Amino acid sequence: MDEVFKALADAGRRRLLDSLNARNGQSLRELCSELDMARQSVSKHLALLEAANLVTTVRQGREKLHYLNAEPINAIAERWISRYDRERVNALTDLKRALEDSTAMDSTAFVYTTYIKTTPEKLWQGLTDPAFTQRYWGLRFATDWKTGSTMTWEERGAKTADPEQVVLESDPYRRLSYTWHTFTPEWAEAAGVGEETLAEIAAEPRSKVTFAIEPLGEMVKLTVIHDGFEPGSTVREMIQHGWPALLSGLKTLLETGETLPDPEPAGQNS
Repeated sequence: MDEVFKALADAGRRRLLDSLNARNGQSLRELCSELDMARQSVSKHLALLEAANLVTTVRQGREKLHYLNAEPINAIAERWISRYDRERVNALTDLKRALEDSTAMDSTAFVYTTYIKTTPEKLWQGLTDPAFTQRYWGLRFATDWKTGSTMTWEERGAKTADPEQVVLESDPYRRLSYTWHTFTPEWAEAAGVGEETLAEIAAEPRSKVTFAIEPLGEMVKLTVIHDGFEPGSTVREMIQHGWPALLSGLKTLLETGETLPDPEPAGQNS
Protein backbone atom coordinates (compact mmCIF):
# COMPACT_ATOMS: atom_id res chain seq x y z
CA MET A 1 0.00 0.00 0.00
CA ASP A 2 2.75 2.47 0.97
CA GLU A 3 4.58 1.91 -2.32
CA VAL A 4 1.40 2.50 -4.32
CA PHE A 5 0.59 5.80 -2.62
CA LYS A 6 4.23 6.91 -2.82
CA ALA A 7 4.26 6.17 -6.55
CA LEU A 8 1.02 8.06 -7.15
CA ALA A 9 2.18 11.08 -5.13
CA ASP A 10 4.66 12.26 -7.79
CA ALA A 11 3.33 14.37 -10.68
CA GLY A 12 5.88 12.94 -13.13
CA ARG A 13 4.84 9.38 -12.38
CA ARG A 14 1.18 10.32 -12.71
CA ARG A 15 2.01 11.74 -16.15
CA LEU A 16 3.55 8.40 -17.10
CA LEU A 17 0.41 6.58 -15.98
CA ASP A 18 -1.71 9.06 -17.91
CA SER A 19 0.38 8.42 -21.01
CA LEU A 20 -0.04 4.65 -20.68
CA ASN A 21 -3.72 5.12 -19.96
CA ALA A 22 -4.04 6.92 -23.30
CA ARG A 23 -1.73 4.56 -25.22
CA ASN A 24 -0.77 1.31 -23.59
CA GLY A 25 2.21 -0.88 -24.47
CA GLN A 26 4.83 1.86 -24.95
CA SER A 27 8.61 1.43 -25.02
CA LEU A 28 10.97 3.59 -22.94
CA ARG A 29 11.85 5.57 -26.05
CA GLU A 30 8.20 6.28 -26.82
CA LEU A 31 7.46 7.36 -23.25
CA CYS A 32 10.44 9.76 -23.26
CA SER A 33 9.28 11.29 -26.53
CA GLU A 34 5.65 11.49 -25.43
CA LEU A 35 6.41 13.29 -22.16
CA ASP A 36 9.49 15.27 -23.19
CA MET A 37 11.36 13.90 -20.18
CA ALA A 38 14.98 12.79 -19.91
CA ARG A 39 15.53 9.06 -20.39
CA GLN A 40 17.15 8.73 -16.95
CA SER A 41 14.20 10.42 -15.24
CA VAL A 42 11.67 8.24 -17.03
CA SER A 43 13.66 5.10 -16.16
CA LYS A 44 13.71 6.02 -12.46
CA HIS A 45 9.99 6.78 -12.43
CA LEU A 46 9.19 3.51 -14.21
CA ALA A 47 11.30 1.56 -11.73
CA LEU A 48 9.22 2.96 -8.85
CA LEU A 49 5.96 2.30 -10.71
CA GLU A 50 7.05 -1.28 -11.41
CA ALA A 51 8.03 -1.74 -7.75
CA ALA A 52 4.53 -0.58 -6.79
CA ASN A 53 3.08 -2.99 -9.40
CA LEU A 54 1.31 -0.10 -11.16
CA VAL A 55 3.24 -0.84 -14.35
CA THR A 56 4.13 -4.24 -15.74
CA THR A 57 6.46 -5.00 -18.64
CA VAL A 58 6.49 -7.51 -21.48
CA ARG A 59 9.44 -8.26 -23.77
CA GLN A 60 8.74 -7.96 -27.49
CA GLY A 61 11.89 -8.71 -29.44
CA ARG A 62 14.59 -6.33 -28.25
CA GLU A 63 12.12 -3.87 -26.77
CA LYS A 64 10.48 -3.84 -23.35
CA LEU A 65 6.89 -2.61 -23.54
CA HIS A 66 5.19 -1.00 -20.55
CA TYR A 67 1.57 -1.61 -19.59
CA LEU A 68 -0.70 -0.11 -16.97
CA ASN A 69 -1.61 -2.63 -14.25
CA ALA A 70 -4.90 -2.16 -12.40
CA GLU A 71 -4.33 -4.76 -9.67
CA PRO A 72 -3.04 -2.43 -6.89
CA ILE A 73 -5.90 0.01 -7.44
CA ASN A 74 -8.34 -2.90 -7.50
CA ALA A 75 -6.86 -4.17 -4.22
CA ILE A 76 -7.25 -0.76 -2.58
CA ALA A 77 -10.89 -0.54 -3.61
CA GLU A 78 -11.83 -4.12 -2.75
CA ARG A 79 -9.79 -4.81 0.39
CA TRP A 80 -9.32 -1.50 2.12
CA ILE A 81 -11.58 1.31 1.00
CA SER A 82 -14.63 -0.94 1.33
CA ARG A 83 -14.41 -0.35 5.09
CA TYR A 84 -15.27 3.30 4.64
CA ASP A 85 -18.03 5.40 3.15
CA ARG A 86 -17.81 4.95 -0.62
CA GLU A 87 -19.05 8.48 -1.21
CA ARG A 88 -15.85 9.82 0.35
CA VAL A 89 -13.54 7.94 -2.01
CA ASN A 90 -15.12 8.53 -5.40
CA ALA A 91 -11.86 9.93 -6.74
CA LEU A 92 -9.98 6.67 -6.10
CA THR A 93 -12.86 4.62 -7.44
CA ASP A 94 -12.79 6.67 -10.63
CA LEU A 95 -9.03 6.11 -10.88
CA LYS A 96 -9.53 2.35 -10.53
CA ARG A 97 -12.14 2.43 -13.31
CA ALA A 98 -9.92 4.54 -15.55
CA LEU A 99 -7.03 2.10 -15.15
CA GLU A 100 -9.17 -0.94 -15.86
CA ASP A 101 -10.87 0.72 -18.84
CA SER A 102 -7.66 1.81 -20.52
CA THR A 103 -7.29 0.64 -24.14
CA ALA A 104 -4.25 0.39 -26.31
CA MET A 105 -3.71 2.16 -29.63
CA ASP A 106 -0.46 0.59 -30.79
CA SER A 107 -1.04 -2.68 -28.92
CA THR A 108 -4.41 -4.14 -28.02
CA ALA A 109 -2.98 -6.66 -25.56
CA PHE A 110 -4.52 -6.76 -22.09
CA VAL A 111 -1.80 -7.25 -19.46
CA TYR A 112 -2.46 -7.78 -15.74
CA THR A 113 -0.05 -8.66 -12.93
CA THR A 114 -0.86 -9.84 -9.42
CA TYR A 115 1.10 -11.38 -6.52
CA ILE A 116 -0.30 -14.40 -4.72
CA LYS A 117 0.93 -15.98 -1.50
CA THR A 118 1.14 -19.54 -2.77
CA THR A 119 3.48 -21.88 -4.64
CA PRO A 120 3.91 -22.29 -8.43
CA GLU A 121 2.54 -25.83 -8.09
CA LYS A 122 -0.65 -24.71 -6.35
CA LEU A 123 -1.11 -21.80 -8.75
CA TRP A 124 -0.79 -24.18 -11.70
CA GLN A 125 -3.43 -26.38 -10.08
CA GLY A 126 -5.63 -23.31 -9.66
CA LEU A 127 -5.37 -22.58 -13.39
CA THR A 128 -5.89 -26.14 -14.66
CA ASP A 129 -7.74 -28.32 -12.12
CA PRO A 130 -11.51 -28.35 -12.85
CA ALA A 131 -12.27 -28.52 -9.13
CA PHE A 132 -10.47 -25.19 -8.68
CA THR A 133 -11.58 -23.39 -11.85
CA GLN A 134 -15.21 -24.24 -11.10
CA ARG A 135 -15.00 -22.50 -7.72
CA TYR A 136 -13.65 -19.10 -8.79
CA TRP A 137 -14.39 -19.05 -12.53
CA GLY A 138 -17.59 -21.04 -12.81
CA LEU A 139 -16.25 -23.27 -15.60
CA ARG A 140 -14.26 -26.44 -16.19
CA PHE A 141 -11.69 -27.30 -18.86
CA ALA A 142 -11.66 -30.79 -20.40
CA THR A 143 -8.10 -31.33 -21.72
CA ASP A 144 -4.87 -33.12 -20.84
CA TRP A 145 -3.00 -29.77 -20.89
CA LYS A 146 -0.41 -30.99 -23.38
CA THR A 147 0.81 -28.57 -26.06
CA GLY A 148 -1.39 -28.97 -29.14
CA SER A 149 -4.25 -30.70 -27.31
CA THR A 150 -7.80 -29.51 -27.85
CA MET A 151 -9.86 -28.00 -25.04
CA THR A 152 -13.55 -28.22 -24.24
CA TRP A 153 -15.00 -25.39 -22.13
CA GLU A 154 -17.83 -26.48 -19.81
CA GLU A 155 -19.78 -23.55 -18.40
CA ARG A 156 -23.29 -23.24 -16.96
CA GLY A 157 -24.41 -26.45 -18.59
CA ALA A 158 -23.04 -25.52 -22.01
CA LYS A 159 -20.07 -27.27 -23.62
CA THR A 160 -18.01 -25.39 -26.20
CA ALA A 161 -15.73 -27.52 -28.39
CA ASP A 162 -13.81 -26.57 -31.52
CA PRO A 163 -10.68 -27.96 -33.23
CA GLU A 164 -9.10 -24.51 -32.94
CA GLN A 165 -9.52 -24.38 -29.15
CA VAL A 166 -6.07 -25.69 -28.29
CA VAL A 167 -3.29 -25.56 -25.72
CA LEU A 168 -0.54 -23.44 -27.31
CA GLU A 169 2.12 -23.78 -24.63
CA SER A 170 2.32 -25.88 -21.48
CA ASP A 171 5.36 -25.61 -19.23
CA PRO A 172 4.09 -26.78 -15.80
CA TYR A 173 4.53 -24.31 -12.94
CA ARG A 174 6.07 -21.70 -15.30
CA ARG A 175 3.96 -20.87 -18.34
CA LEU A 176 0.58 -21.76 -19.82
CA SER A 177 -1.04 -20.45 -23.00
CA TYR A 178 -4.19 -21.39 -24.89
CA THR A 179 -6.61 -20.01 -27.46
CA TRP A 180 -9.86 -18.46 -26.31
CA HIS A 181 -13.12 -20.31 -26.81
CA THR A 182 -15.46 -20.17 -29.78
CA PHE A 183 -18.57 -18.03 -29.42
CA THR A 184 -21.48 -20.36 -30.14
CA PRO A 185 -25.25 -19.77 -29.81
CA GLU A 186 -25.31 -22.31 -26.96
CA TRP A 187 -22.57 -20.42 -25.10
CA ALA A 188 -24.32 -17.10 -25.71
CA GLU A 189 -27.62 -18.40 -24.32
CA ALA A 190 -25.94 -19.75 -21.19
CA ALA A 191 -23.95 -16.53 -20.73
CA GLY A 192 -26.87 -14.19 -21.34
CA VAL A 193 -25.28 -12.61 -24.43
CA GLY A 194 -27.66 -11.16 -27.02
CA GLU A 195 -27.74 -12.01 -30.72
CA GLU A 196 -26.28 -8.67 -31.84
CA THR A 197 -23.29 -8.95 -29.50
CA LEU A 198 -22.82 -12.62 -30.43
CA ALA A 199 -22.62 -11.69 -34.11
CA GLU A 200 -19.97 -9.05 -33.34
CA ILE A 201 -17.70 -11.24 -31.25
CA ALA A 202 -18.09 -14.33 -33.43
CA ALA A 203 -16.77 -12.31 -36.39
CA GLU A 204 -13.58 -11.30 -34.55
CA PRO A 205 -10.28 -13.21 -34.80
CA ARG A 206 -9.65 -15.78 -32.08
CA SER A 207 -7.63 -14.34 -29.19
CA LYS A 208 -5.32 -16.16 -26.79
CA VAL A 209 -4.38 -15.93 -23.14
CA THR A 210 -0.98 -16.58 -21.56
CA PHE A 211 -0.16 -17.08 -17.87
CA ALA A 212 3.45 -16.43 -16.82
CA ILE A 213 4.33 -17.79 -13.36
CA GLU A 214 7.39 -16.51 -11.48
CA PRO A 215 8.27 -17.59 -7.89
CA LEU A 216 9.26 -14.75 -5.55
CA GLY A 217 10.09 -16.13 -2.13
CA GLU A 218 6.85 -16.99 -0.35
CA MET A 219 4.82 -15.44 -3.15
CA VAL A 220 4.27 -16.04 -6.84
CA LYS A 221 4.08 -13.31 -9.48
CA LEU A 222 1.35 -14.07 -12.01
CA THR A 223 1.23 -12.08 -15.25
CA VAL A 224 -1.76 -12.57 -17.53
CA ILE A 225 -1.44 -11.50 -21.16
CA HIS A 226 -4.60 -11.68 -23.25
CA ASP A 227 -3.90 -10.64 -26.84
CA GLY A 228 -4.77 -11.20 -30.48
CA PHE A 229 -7.50 -8.55 -30.61
CA GLU A 230 -8.29 -6.29 -33.51
CA PRO A 231 -8.62 -2.51 -32.91
CA GLY A 232 -11.98 -1.67 -31.33
CA SER A 233 -12.53 -5.29 -30.30
CA THR A 234 -15.79 -6.02 -28.47
CA VAL A 235 -14.23 -9.15 -26.95
CA ARG A 236 -11.42 -7.07 -25.44
CA GLU A 237 -13.95 -4.66 -23.96
CA MET A 238 -15.69 -7.62 -22.32
CA ILE A 239 -12.63 -9.44 -20.95
CA GLN A 240 -10.87 -6.36 -19.55
CA HIS A 241 -13.66 -5.92 -17.01
CA GLY A 242 -13.83 -9.61 -16.13
CA TRP A 243 -10.16 -10.44 -15.60
CA PRO A 244 -9.53 -8.25 -12.47
CA ALA A 245 -12.48 -9.80 -10.62
CA LEU A 246 -11.60 -13.29 -11.84
CA LEU A 247 -7.99 -13.05 -10.67
CA SER A 248 -9.11 -11.59 -7.33
CA GLY A 249 -11.20 -14.73 -6.94
CA LEU A 250 -8.23 -16.96 -7.76
CA LYS A 251 -5.99 -15.06 -5.32
CA THR A 252 -8.57 -15.27 -2.53
CA LEU A 253 -9.14 -18.98 -3.09
CA LEU A 254 -5.43 -19.87 -3.04
CA GLU A 255 -4.62 -17.67 -0.04
CA THR A 256 -7.66 -18.35 2.16
CA GLY A 257 -9.43 -21.40 0.77
CA GLU A 258 -12.57 -19.31 0.44
CA THR A 259 -14.25 -17.91 -2.67
CA LEU A 260 -15.62 -14.48 -3.47
CA PRO A 261 -19.41 -14.21 -3.93
CA ASP A 262 -20.52 -15.73 -7.25
CA PRO A 263 -18.03 -16.29 -10.10
CA GLU A 264 -18.02 -13.53 -12.74
CA PRO A 265 -20.77 -14.15 -15.33
CA ALA A 266 -19.41 -15.65 -18.55
CA GLY A 267 -20.53 -12.69 -20.61
CA GLN A 268 -18.28 -10.40 -18.57
CA ASN A 269 -15.08 -12.41 -19.06
CA SER A 270 -15.42 -14.05 -22.42
